[in-house]
Amino acid sequence: MADDDPKTLVSTDWLAAHLEDPDLRVIDASYYLAEMGRDAKAEYDAGHIPGARFFDIDEIADARAALPHMAAPPEKFVSRMRAMGIGDGHQVVVYDGMGLFSAARVWWNFRLMGKTDVAVLDGGFPKWQAEGRAVEDLPPMLRDRHITVQRHAALVRDVTQVAAASKLGDWQIVDARSPARFEGTEAEARPGLRSGHIPGSKNVHYATLLNADGTMKGLGALKTVFEAAGVDPMKRTITTCGSGVTAAIVMLALTRLGNSHVSLYDGSWAEWGQFEQLPVATG
Repeated sequence: MADDDPKTLVSTDWLAAHLEDPDLRVIDASYYLAEMGRDAKAEYDAGHIPGARFFDIDEIADARAALPHMAAPPEKFVSRMRAMGIGDGHQVVVYDGMGLFSAARVWWNFRLMGKTDVAVLDGGFPKWQAEGRAVEDLPPMLRDRHITVQRHAALVRDVTQVAAASKLGDWQIVDARSPARFEGTEAEARPGLRSGHIPGSKNVHYATLLNADGTMKGLGALKTVFEAAGVDPMKRTITTCGSGVTAAIVMLALTRLGNSHVSLYDGSWAEWGQFEQLPVATG
């Protein structure tokens, strides 16, 4: 386990030591793909880290967008966070039920809104439970809290910007999907999407950044993974995946390595793969 950093990643030991802090807020950001056959909200209701609020990635999103769970506009984000009792001056810790899967997406969501005192729980709920730590099934007592946001546009990229980066090569593009999906040998689960990847992009499957227990690899090991994939950990980077969830894991890893120029392609392959006029590479 790397050193605890309340702006990127903290251990279960760190969270246990700070759980009673008055300005700590814990978020369950569990999200599952349909084929996983799991119900995130039902699992949260059955048991969660004491005081945790549930962050619905599909609901706290841009309802006007045709693409899945695109980042919510600032006013909606503010409304939902206030109702959850999360506001200015809070240290936020986000976890999920997979170990490290969707929590990084919500970490990015906060950063996009200018909130940097937010960390992902390393190993998530599985590690917390495996260590026999406290779990409750009671909803938290919520008190409205003022929150100020300022959207940081540099942390997100749209399809036009990604197309330009692909053509010019002035940003490296890193795809977090599996090698088979990246290479186009496995069909996409979403109907109507072509198979393959953005031309010029590199493949770093998010799972290669994690240990077997769902924790993130140490800094040296992360650097090795990126370099083996032909990715410069310090070059400005756009991360992408299927729908902008696991791309945030790559962003989290690069941020931990000290790269402050990482953006996330929110539409990801759910957008790129549907437009025939956009080029697709395979192999």
